Amino acid sequence: MATFSLLITANPYSNQGQYSALKFTKAVLEAGHIIKRIFFYADGVLVANRLNCPPADELNLTKSWAKLAIEKDIELTVCVTAALKRGIVNQAEAERNALTSESIDPAFELSGLGQLTEAMLASDRLVTFG
Repeated sequence: MATFSLLITANPYSNQGQYSALKFTKAVLEAGHIIKRIFFYADGVLVANRLNCPPADELNLTKSWAKLAIEKDIELTVCVTAALKRGIVNQAEAERNALTSESIDPAFELSGLGQLTEAMLASDRLVTFG
C-alpha cells in the first residue's frame, strides 16, 4: 500500500488535467492505496469556486471533487495566494479584504504551500496534473 499526494495545476475546463486527476484518484483508492492530500495550485484552484456552472452535458468537477472528498475523507487544499488572485475566498478572507461574500466550495480549504511540502514529505509519491 502506497501513500499518494496530488498537485493539480490544470484549469478545470480548459483541458483534461482535472478529469484525469479525478479518475486517477478513484483508481488509486480502488487499488487500496491512500491519498494524503490533493493540492490545487495556479489555475487548478479555479475548480474550488462554488459558483462554477458548467453546461448540463459536462461533468461538474467542483461537485465531483467535493463528493469524492466527503465520501473518502480526502483533503482538498487550495493555495491561498493563487486562489485570492482568481477571486476564490473563504469567509475569513472575504471579511479581511472587504468582499461581500465567500466563493469557495465548502469541500475545499485555503492553505499555503507548506501544506504541499508536508504532503510531499508524508507521501510515497507526488503525482502532478497540469
